[in-house]
Amino acid sequence: MPGCILSGRGGRYGLVMNDVADILLRVEGLSVAFDGRRVVENVSYSLRRGRTLGIVGESGSGKSVSTMALMGLLSKQAAVSGSAWLCDALQPMAEGSDGPAGIDNGHKDTYPHGTELLTLDEEAFHKIRGHRIAMIFQEPMTSLNPVQRCGQQVVEMLLAHERVSRAEAHRRVIELFEEVLLPRPEKIFSSYPHEISGGQKQRVMIAMALICHPALVIADEPTTALDVTVQKTILELLRSLQQKYNIGIIFITHDLGVIAQIADDVAVMYKGQVVEQGAAQQVLHNPQHPYTKGLLACRPPLDSRPRRLLTVKDFMEGNADGNPTPQTAVAGTEAHPCSGEQPLLRVRDLDVTYALETNIFGKVKKELKAVDGLSFDIYRGETVGLVGESGCGKSTLGRAILQLIERSAGTVEFEGRQLDRLSRPERQELRRKMQIVFQDPYSSLNPRLTIGQAIMEPLRCHGLCADEQERRERVLGLMRQVDLKEEWLDRYPHEFSGGQRQRICIARALVLQPELVVCDESVSALDVSVQAQVLNLLNDLKEQYGYTYLFITHDLSVVKFFSDRILVMQQGRIVEQGPSDRLFAHPQHPYTKRLLAALPRL
Repeated sequence: MPGCILSGRGGRYGLVMNDVADILLRVEGLSVAFDGRRVVENVSYSLRRGRTLGIVGESGSGKSVSTMALMGLLSKQAAVSGSAWLCDALQPMAEGSDGPAGIDNGHKDTYPHGTELLTLDEEAFHKIRGHRIAMIFQEPMTSLNPVQRCGQQVVEMLLAHERVSRAEAHRRVIELFEEVLLPRPEKIFSSYPHEISGGQKQRVMIAMALICHPALVIADEPTTALDVTVQKTILELLRSLQQKYNIGIIFITHDLGVIAQIADDVAVMYKGQVVEQGAAQQVLHNPQHPYTKGLLACRPPLDSRPRRLLTVKDFMEGNADGNPTPQTAVAGTEAHPCSGEQPLLRVRDLDVTYALETNIFGKVKKELKAVDGLSFDIYRGETVGLVGESGCGKSTLGRAILQLIERSAGTVEFEGRQLDRLSRPERQELRRKMQIVFQDPYSSLNPRLTIGQAIMEPLRCHGLCADEQERRERVLGLMRQVDLKEEWLDRYPHEFSGGQRQRICIARALVLQPELVVCDESVSALDVSVQAQVLNLLNDLKEQYGYTYLFITHDLSVVKFFSDRILVMQQGRIVEQGPSDRLFAHPQHPYTKRLLAALPRL
């Protein structure tokens, strides 16, 4: 069966088809502007039933804006033009008619009947959203109502579009929770969003999108923040539900590895325009546009260890062809710590326990051991990767090392000194030598401070530099190193992109010239091209200043490129560790093998 035929060739709408009745969505010349500035320009494509169109591109390329226009979710200030025709029924053809747009579809008794989405008012959109078109948003925690139980939120969607009793709605939601592979459906029905895991929340969002059996589902980065095993499960779930209900899916992402797993066809967006489109295998294995080539080259390879990652900028400026060069030559196959040296960081038998349930007197009745008896060393100048699924205790371990949370047992030594035995002044000095880069740069920056003030604040707290002028000069020098312009010094965090904000957080962590930097999922939410730039930057700074990194992530391809050694963590324990290349080539533990098997590959 023909797939999604994209615009540009054949017919009034760029369609080459034998059966118009198979078309689910046809978008022609879609443009969106805010305050006179176009952010989406002349986007056209068609989607057939039961097929998946992957829309790929960096943040700001117009992916989400173009699909939100289809659902009427843009603000009133948005100027939307073009056409978007949704067909989810067949209607009898009037005698003597050639069907819509004068296209002969080969079926003289019927024609596809649809709705022009871009001309609908809010009341009409209210009837369509969730019923004929549904959306799965990127962040389920912010998409779900935190003060309403999960099941009730799905029931509300059903009651809004269908005349069913609450008892019937409850029954159908429980059945759908079972279908999307949620464990203990009745319990999750009665749970609040914060009481279930990220993968379970995303499944609740999928159930909410499918409860009314829509013809079209738009999935906006639904797996970006999930670890590889959960991501693989979600992708397989979407595929199986699509085949069962013959749903058309628009899948938005910046990860071409994910696109290879789920999409039948691909549209690549750059600066609001579709620059390349076609069958997924054709685009992924024979890209034509420099931007597509750049996106593919930005992904850290699994079969080599380049010293630097290529970026989109290299391709758009004509400085790269995607082949290894002296600047991207394969690094050494294994990196070993200097076992004769004193470790910079020594962790022994570390436990961190959380109270899950207490009685009225505050006595703990039920507890969770998030970190369970961990022991390892990190040597000066080394990069140690810490990988594992969400909830395994990675971030808890990083915070316990930095003394940001209390440990229950065990010891942490830094430069041969046991941290819990230090005096207050010694602990203050220690904080200067151990810094952290958090996962979410926006929430870790004070929105009321300019970036200059944010980077300068640690210098003031530790009494470094002779005066304000010297502090300002150090901040400006560091901004230049992390590729931030000096004239941005007095701007606020909301004025920057996600990648620029992460650079600001890196500058703030490094302004004190620390010995150890803990990177806690610091590139997981970034586009692949921005991620490549940040990883190259961290490597450059390591070579220049000899920094030591503890790199926490769930992305195995990133950790292979960036780390000398890898620690694999499961349920609070380290189940395997070793040099990066050896661990990838010859994993020993079943859990490590499962993580590697779940990696999305082109």
